[in-house]
This record gives sequence, C-alpha cells and structure tokens, in this order.
Amino acid sequence: MLLIGDCIDQMKTLEVDSVDAIVTDPPYGLEFMGKEWDGFGTPLGFQTWSEQWAREALRVLKPGGHLLAFGGTRMYHRLAAGIEDAGFEIRDTLMWLYGSGFPKSLDVSKAIDKAAGAEVPVTAPSTEAAKKWQGWGTALKPAVEPIVLARKPLIGTVAANVLTHGTGGLNIDASRIGTNGEKIAPFGTPTNARSGIMDSTNEPRDPAKIANALAKVEKYGRWPANILLDEEAAAMLDEQSGVQKDGVAVKHRGSNFETNIYGGGIGRMPPGTPDHGFGGGGGASRFFYVAKASRSERNAGTWQLKKGHTDFGGNGKPGSGFNEVTHGTVPKLAANIHPTVKPVALMRYLIRLVTPKGGTVLDPFMGSGTTAVAAIEEGVEWIGCEREPEYVAIIEARIAAAQPGMGLNLEEDTK
Repeated sequence: MLLIGDCIDQMKTLEVDSVDAIVTDPPYGLEFMGKEWDGFGTPLGFQTWSEQWAREALRVLKPGGHLLAFGGTRMYHRLAAGIEDAGFEIRDTLMWLYGSGFPKSLDVSKAIDKAAGAEVPVTAPSTEAAKKWQGWGTALKPAVEPIVLARKPLIGTVAANVLTHGTGGLNIDASRIGTNGEKIAPFGTPTNARSGIMDSTNEPRDPAKIANALAKVEKYGRWPANILLDEEAAAMLDEQSGVQKDGVAVKHRGSNFETNIYGGGIGRMPPGTPDHGFGGGGGASRFFYVAKASRSERNAGTWQLKKGHTDFGGNGKPGSGFNEVTHGTVPKLAANIHPTVKPVALMRYLIRLVTPKGGTVLDPFMGSGTTAVAAIEEGVEWIGCEREPEYVAIIEARIAAAQPGMGLNLEEDTK
C-alpha cells in the first residue's frame, strides 16, 4: 500500500501496533544535490525532525518490532539520537560498505592558487604557497553508510513478546552467510570460533554442541554480521586479504592454541609450523553478506516514463540502454531519477532480518520504491509513504514490474 504525502501525516492514519518492522532510507540531512527534501537548516533541526517521524514510526510498530534506517556518516549521530529520543532502544549499528563512491574533495593547492589570482594549471601549482599544500584535500572517498538498528521496547520478556506480538527477535537463520559448500573442521576454541563459524551461545568444550553448531554452519551458513558489502567492496577486501584458512587470524603460528577441542589442554605451536584454521578458506568477504545487485534493476518497469538519467547499454531492450531505432548512437532515457537508490538485494536482506514471514514492513521514505520491490520479492506485505510527486510514478512502475512469491530462502542472496 502506497501512501502519498508527508510520512508524519500519513503514518497517523495507520493503527497503533500494526506493522511488524520498519526498513527505510530517510533523508540524511546533508542537502544532497541541493534537494529541498534533504535540507533541515541545522544539525539540531535534522535531529528534531528525525525524532518527529520516529515517534510516529514507534506508535505504529508492534512491541519488540525492529527499525532499520540508513544514515550519512556526517549526520548519523543526529539520526540515531532522534530515533532514541523518540523512544526506541538502539540495538546495533550496521555498516553498508560499497566500492563505487567518488570523493567530492576540494584541491587545497588549487584553491590557494585561485585565491591568489594565479593561473591554475592542470598539474603543478603556480604559487609558492600552493606548492606547500600540494596533495591536500578536504574529503575522503565515501565507502560506507551506517544503518541504525533499533527496537521498540518489549512488553515483558523476549519470549513473551514474540509469542504475543510475533516480534522481538532477529531472523538469524534466514540471514546467515552462505559457506559455498566448504567443510568446517572442528579446530580451535569455541571462543575463537564465534567470529562467524559457530553460534555464540555454545559453551566451551561441549563436543555435542560444537558438532551441532558446525553442522548448522555447513548447512545454513555463518552467523550474520553487522557489516554488509557490495560486490565491488567484497572484491577489494578479498584482494587485500588473499585466501586464508578459517580462523587463521586467531590461530596463527607461535600462539597458544587448544590442542584438543574435545577436552585437551593448551599447547603452543612451534615456530615455522603452518597456519591452522577451521578447515575452510577463502577471502575475508566470505564472513559478510554481499549484495549482488542487477545492473538494470533500478529501472525495471520504468522505461515507458521516458525521463531521467541516461543508461548506456546494448540494443534498446529494457535494461540495455541504447535506442534501437538510432542504431546505438543515442542513449535511451532511464526513468528512475532518484539519486540514492539502494540495491534490491540489500533491502531484501534487511527485510528478511527483521520481518517475520507473512508480516508487514513499513518504509516511511519510499523514494523510488526499492523497499516495496524487495518486500514483494520476499513475500511480505508492505506499506510505503512518499511525499515527492516526481517519485510516485517511479514507485508505481517498479511495483508493477516486481515479481512476487520468491519468499525467504536461506541460500539465495548469500555468499
């Protein structure tokens, strides 16, 4: 269900305790690209507004229901504070890492030359003052967006809340990180194994629990982490880490190690012995969820709208980019003009983490409709709010093109 208008007003029309989860990508308060909807005057103004919409979100969320909201690195603290001031419990911070960011940095050396009235060359600075500041800038390459994980206060215990309202926990098994069939050997201590190999609830030196945990990891995957990657970030991480055995970082030569996990003592690996692990191996990205986004997903169903960004591609078919009539010389217009579209795979994963099967997820800031598309593909109900008229047609077109019935799948969209 799409509600058109300001989300604070639209959420007032929803019943109290009526949605199971909230997954959203609100404005970041950075005046992004000069957009009016992302300007709030001052940082405190942004925090106050965040509290206002979060209070309505809290009202409609079931007790124990979770909220996941993206933020920008410069204003995330204001977002989290506003959500907390609204009455939510801050449970964690997830980090969405991506490799496609581009630094928007001022060249200090060139700025000095320009201020001095000197000619600004493409390469070397002109003035002596500028030469001293060559190589200095004002910004880093953006590569991360934090996501606040908050929960509406429980009524009673977690167990009681879950049984009464169907909310209060995270769907760990549906969000595990696939192991690609690698075999996990029982080497190392449970303490070390908790970094993605075993469940954190295992007690030390319990062979049955360790064996059960390893079997579960091999079948369903590793425990989900609070780091999320896109494919480019995963490739960059693997390039730096190289192929390593599971557990090498904590079980390297020369360190203390448990000689017999089933009740043995602590020994010391002599210098020169090979690194040991838990039996598996690969790049470091295997411990984290990796969103594998389709190149054409943001524009699915919107080609008839004929406006927006150009999408260079192949033969004029949806998603390919070029106008077939002009034989590939004129770029076709892709209609999704929203500037901050998240991958559908990422939003599916977040929905899966906090939304019970058959539940309802709310997105107060629908944008171009990615959360709705993700909810449809996950087989859950959705409610979305959008204030900007230019995005409503995009949402409707993407919803019409979404494929329902894909459901929860432990193996899909995992690495």
